[in-house]
Amino acid sequence: MSYAFETDNSEPPPTPPRPRSSNAAIVLAVLAVAYTLYMAQDLLLPVLLAAFFALVGNPIIRLLRKLWIPRFIGAILVLGLGMFATYTLARELVTPGAEWIREVPKEMRSLAPKLRSLTKPVTEANRAAENIARAAGGETGTKVQVVKTEVNDPYRVLTSTPRRVASFLAVVLLTFFFMVYGGDLQRNAIALLPSRQQKKLTVEILHAIEIEISRYVLTISIINVIVGLVFAGLLYALLDVPADEALLWGTMAGLLNFAPYVGPLIGICVMLVMGFVSYGETLQSLGPAALYLGLHTLEGQIVTPIVLGRRMALSPLVLILSLMVFGWLWGIIGLLLAVPLLVCVKLVLAKIDGLDGWAKLLE
Repeated sequence: MSYAFETDNSEPPPTPPRPRSSNAAIVLAVLAVAYTLYMAQDLLLPVLLAAFFALVGNPIIRLLRKLWIPRFIGAILVLGLGMFATYTLARELVTPGAEWIREVPKEMRSLAPKLRSLTKPVTEANRAAENIARAAGGETGTKVQVVKTEVNDPYRVLTSTPRRVASFLAVVLLTFFFMVYGGDLQRNAIALLPSRQQKKLTVEILHAIEIEISRYVLTISIINVIVGLVFAGLLYALLDVPADEALLWGTMAGLLNFAPYVGPLIGICVMLVMGFVSYGETLQSLGPAALYLGLHTLEGQIVTPIVLGRRMALSPLVLILSLMVFGWLWGIIGLLLAVPLLVCVKLVLAKIDGLDGWAKLLE
């Protein structure tokens, strides 16, 4: 007895296309993420700052590991030296910083006649235009004065100080734990992934972020420290600025250099004000800003591209947009973290198939 079996040679039905989100849903999702990042900044900023400092210290800890120094001891040494250097620098900058904060309002009042003489033609032209417009419109010229009132809360400092101290301690502790236990946390998180391929891809992404971002952040930090020291030395040697005050402006230049384009622009404006306040002659007043601009041009166009190469290159337009977004969300800390976060996004996109084009778009 035989049985005939019919074979089904028909192709399986095609899988339905994956539904795409509407543009309105994408816009709402982006706005929701931005709102969440803004409202949760008290929680997110200590974690991100700690991760940033850990990335700076990890290359040094790896070097200490080669010298048979345990990771725990290396993290304590790196964190302790960093805090000691920060305390020493802050102690040296307190006196000139407080003096400038106290003297700037008085000096700006003395600077006002110079600025009025420089802007006198523009002011007269604006006044003439206002008179013509008022005459044409038949207005009486009565000005409305707006009085702004501000309520000074004497307890604001008392209530904000414990929060700032707690944030500082949280950053210190999180930095230490990231340095010591960050590797174990990565391995345990990777073990939760279901497939071998996902584990391999995640390991590659985390390894790239760990090695390349650490090297990038440490290199940029060293370059910015050198920029600050050289700028302070030029102010002291060429313009006879006192040593403590030159160190203050050099520290400002090094910190502002973490925010490309925006930071140097702020630094040039500050140096212009500093020059007009400190010196009487016009050409000599432009000296600090000229030194700052020349040093930044040398560093940005020659030194940094040679040291980092094209691998970490970022589009100036994308970079400025990210600085605007993160600066609007998180202020000065957002400007500090914008470039490392953008580099992390670029590395992640470059490792995922199908998204490498977006990584090239960021270059």
